[in-house]
Amino acid sequence: MIDLTVELVMLLMAAAFAAGCIDAIAGGGGLITLPVLMLAGLSPAQALATNKVQGVFGAGTAALSYAARGLVDLRSQWKSALIAGAAGAAGAVLISAIPTDGLRLILPVILVGIALFFAFKPGLDDLDRTRRLTPAVFAATVVPLIGLYDGLVGPGAGAFYMIGFVTLAGYGVLKATAHTKLLNFASNLGGLAAFALVGQPLWLLGAAMGAAQIAGAMLGARLASRVGARLIKPLLVVTSTLLAARLIWQML
Repeated sequence: MIDLTVELVMLLMAAAFAAGCIDAIAGGGGLITLPVLMLAGLSPAQALATNKVQGVFGAGTAALSYAARGLVDLRSQWKSALIAGAAGAAGAVLISAIPTDGLRLILPVILVGIALFFAFKPGLDDLDRTRRLTPAVFAATVVPLIGLYDGLVGPGAGAFYMIGFVTLAGYGVLKATAHTKLLNFASNLGGLAAFALVGQPLWLLGAAMGAAQIAGAMLGARLASRVGARLIKPLLVVTSTLLAARLIWQML
């Protein structure tokens, strides 16, 4: 049992605020909160579960902030959100039954590829482009695959949603970010429902960090909505690269 002093809780809340801001813009907030929770003394399973608690607040706030600015229509996206939530729950349930070692080996390579794509692909801006999959096909294929990954592994799910929306759904960068936050929220919520049964999250700590996440997510969504791709692209490149580096460091 960890000793949750006032100073430690304030530190964790500060980390959650920063994570909420970054996550609302480009994803990767778990790069901050998950290591800090483990450094605070939580076991890996409990850190993952508690991270889901506070992450739900940030992703939900970002999704609502983008929706309020007209960047995502919640009424037309609720089916995709349900699919992402169910897939996230399924991934969390299967986490002990499916070997993920091979996926963890190739994940850094994929993340570096995503970073290079957003760094050097010409013409990536906030304008919509050619759609390669219909919304129904996208919801039936891409959404459950990434949602399952989010519940099963987690890191990089936001970047995968982003690349899917940009390359397959034809969304501009800002619109893709807005829809990514909605699906991130849904798959996080589904994963949390499953983790709550086995991971024993620290609910009060998760709620305190969640309050800080809300403030950070509101700031991040406001900044992204104002600046758009000029802010989102470089931050996405940085977070994807850092996540790849962290995964490689863990393996070594």
